[in-house]
Amino acid sequence: MDKVKSIRTLDVAGKTALVRVDYNVPFRPGSTDISDDSRIRASLPTLRYLQERGCRIVVCSHLGRPKGRVVESLRMAPVSQRLSELLGTPVVQARQCVGEAVASAAALAPGGVMMLENLRFHPGEEQNDVEFARGLAALADVYINDAFGAAHRAHASTAAVARLLPSAAGLLMERELQVLGDALDAPNRPFAAVLGGAKVSDKIGVLENLMDKVDMLVIGGGMAATFIKAQGHSVGDSLVEDDRLAFARRIMDADHGGAKILIPDDVVAADAFAADAESRVVSASAIPDGWRIMDIGPNTARRYADALGECGTVIWNGPMGVFEWESFSRGTAAVANALAGMERATTITGGGSTAEAVGALGLADRMTHISSGGGASLEFMEGRELPGVAALMDNR
Repeated sequence: MDKVKSIRTLDVAGKTALVRVDYNVPFRPGSTDISDDSRIRASLPTLRYLQERGCRIVVCSHLGRPKGRVVESLRMAPVSQRLSELLGTPVVQARQCVGEAVASAAALAPGGVMMLENLRFHPGEEQNDVEFARGLAALADVYINDAFGAAHRAHASTAAVARLLPSAAGLLMERELQVLGDALDAPNRPFAAVLGGAKVSDKIGVLENLMDKVDMLVIGGGMAATFIKAQGHSVGDSLVEDDRLAFARRIMDADHGGAKILIPDDVVAADAFAADAESRVVSASAIPDGWRIMDIGPNTARRYADALGECGTVIWNGPMGVFEWESFSRGTAAVANALAGMERATTITGGGSTAEAVGALGLADRMTHISSGGGASLEFMEGRELPGVAALMDNR
């Protein structure tokens, strides 16, 4: 964070600010009702900071994957309406991203807010096109990137435009970089990483970057099947990445400075991948043929909760099972509740499905930090450079 300029140190008073946010929000099926507005709420401190300093604010975001063409169901109007309600300020909805939007931005009163149309309607966005970035830069005097969730994308609105205007990180971006950076570089120990989700291959970079930093690695989710098979056990019909078995063995067998590796010793197995499938708790070494792992078992859940309770810092990315289905949600709930009860520890959950699970359990406000970026937080944990952050570092 030392090399990234903060909005707090950028001269923004009375200027027009182009603010990149991540408003890629979910909608209820078949409607324009936003089912989770947490990404909009997360941006409010930055927008209010700018309003208090008399800025004209031009907000921009992508929504969905229109692939460079106009898709009516992905227009930003429902999002700007919700932003207006939350911010308590009228939000002008532009019909375009560039061009005629320049005049609309110039007409804003101090503290006024305008939202550009979906950035991904323009093919230049995902191509990181400099000409499209120049069109965005023409709207404003300064650029603020508050979209950590899109920081791992080298797009025109996250990378190219940052090099065309005086630029800085917004308050949300600043917090993400500070909290995640401190956890990786100077954690309160013991330091644990809890990794779940479907595939080992999705977490290889994280495992390689964290194994020599953590004191404890906790494995759950579908990816546990690969580790269990690497121990020599049958895992029935569970999804296994056979080409990652050697990697799993290397992770388990290497010393890693004495770090403990916790792998399920019991699991909830089901006879089909379905919410109403027949299920039972079985030993991780005795999964029946034709059955598959759907969650960590109760003994494993207790063991994980007890071990995590001794930690000073925990980073969690990936659910312990198919938490969307009640029968297979208990492992994820056990880990979430364990972290929620660690009042003196730093507890950080990754974005995406992990944040969704914590939110559904009503435990979000009991975590130290819930990252707003799924893919971005994962790549940050891998130690990879995020283009949207690198562009802020390059800006002078």
